[in-house]
Amino acid sequence: MKDKKQLGIWMDHSTAFIMESTNDTIVKSIITSEFTKEEKEVSLDKGENFMNSKKQHLQSNFFRKLSEVIRNYSEVLLFGPTDAKAELVNILKDNHLFDNITFVVKQSDKMTENQMNAFVKEHFGIK
Repeated sequence: MKDKKQLGIWMDHSTAFIMESTNDTIVKSIITSEFTKEEKEVSLDKGENFMNSKKQHLQSNFFRKLSEVIRNYSEVLLFGPTDAKAELVNILKDNHLFDNITFVVKQSDKMTENQMNAFVKEHFGIK
């Protein structure tokens, strides 16, 4: 039987902490959205419609980067304090590349890195 490729992602709309389960250890990386507070202020100076368009475009890029990582896994745990995780899953469910991936979405608060690691290990049964 093939090893399950498991991935945990704590995310909000600006940051995603990627935690890959590899040989009972967690390998970490971070993906951040380009829509920063500074970008919001610059965009807002050009008008609210421009800012909303820019935000939507950069959010789409953020989700695309995450989807490129996710498609290499068979089980994905998405957790975090905002609706970003549900938004991402809804986008991915419309793409047949993700049909064979099991998604679990859980609500959680802001967490330290150690809490995130423990949450992912507990979910996937890693000792």
